[in-house]
Amino acid sequence: MSAVSDRLPTFPWDKLEPYKKTAAAHPDGIVDLSVGTPVDPVPELIQKALVDAADSPGYPTVWGTPALRDALTAWVERRLGARGITHRHVLPIVGSKELVAWLPTQLGLGPGDKVAYPRLAYPTYEVGARLARAEYEVYDDPTTDLDPTNLKLLWLNSPSNPTGRVLSKEELTRTVAWAREHGVLIFSDECYIELGWEADPVSVLHPDVCGGSYEGIVSVHSLSKRSNLAGYRAAFLAGDPEVLGPLLQIRKHGGMMTSAPTQAAVVAALGDDTHVREQRERYLARRTALREALVGHGFRIEHSEASLYLWATREESCWDTVAHLAALGILVAPGDFYGTAGETFVRVALTATDERVAAAVARL
Repeated sequence: MSAVSDRLPTFPWDKLEPYKKTAAAHPDGIVDLSVGTPVDPVPELIQKALVDAADSPGYPTVWGTPALRDALTAWVERRLGARGITHRHVLPIVGSKELVAWLPTQLGLGPGDKVAYPRLAYPTYEVGARLARAEYEVYDDPTTDLDPTNLKLLWLNSPSNPTGRVLSKEELTRTVAWAREHGVLIFSDECYIELGWEADPVSVLHPDVCGGSYEGIVSVHSLSKRSNLAGYRAAFLAGDPEVLGPLLQIRKHGGMMTSAPTQAAVVAALGDDTHVREQRERYLARRTALREALVGHGFRIEHSEASLYLWATREESCWDTVAHLAALGILVAPGDFYGTAGETFVRVALTATDERVAAAVARL
């Protein structure tokens, strides 16, 4: 059996520990803008739904309750503009990271198969390919950069983590057409789709993009950021039933089921738009304050038109920038965590309390 180190890259966040210690030594304490983990309360209506379902002694189903599937289909049609979505078009998952890491394996990919993902990307796309022992490559534009031979899985990510870039409707449409022409399966990571600031993100499931057909396309959605449910592990897939059906069977065998109380919480969360608007307003205020402070401190912000991050550079090594900010008690993520193309950038998360964001602004 091969060593884990042979199959997986070094866990990137371990490299940040010395800088975290430096930032934590600041007299006014650390402002941690590195990991994008929510800090605001879970909305009360969601907590109530979870508590009301707490007496759940039996096993939940992998496909979820009919009420959950109703909530998923209704949200996909209402929020994404998709049409004709049935229960066969949706599938609950145990948080989106689990899906990203294990999807190539669950699809049956292996040596000789290729997985592609953006040049600047969430590291787990690579991890998923490596766990399946598949090959992997990166792209700027998949329609021009990739050879479709043996390409089995194409990851899209809009809005992007880490850059906040949003793919236009035209870019998505062109990519879907290219993938269908070459028989390539698309999974579109849209976990930040509710958080557009200077752009209105469009789903790959929108009829203007997919032509009203979901053949060969699946979108990935999470409630971690929109509803502060990172601790609940609540996410889902929507798209091609011919892809989701086999995944459902595989996940049944693997026991990959969302807890019954979490399923009830998701029903409540997807049925309420008010708390999403309120959370957006919190993030927008933090984004505005941090952006102005960073620019005033000599940073240039690139993309960042959506998502929970500012993609910032001082045109130097990202680790020099990390060290500079750590000395001010501010911890950020180095851009090379997301690919070599990010080696002069840092990712600044908006996920800190108003008080901590104000502290960072004052130090900058």
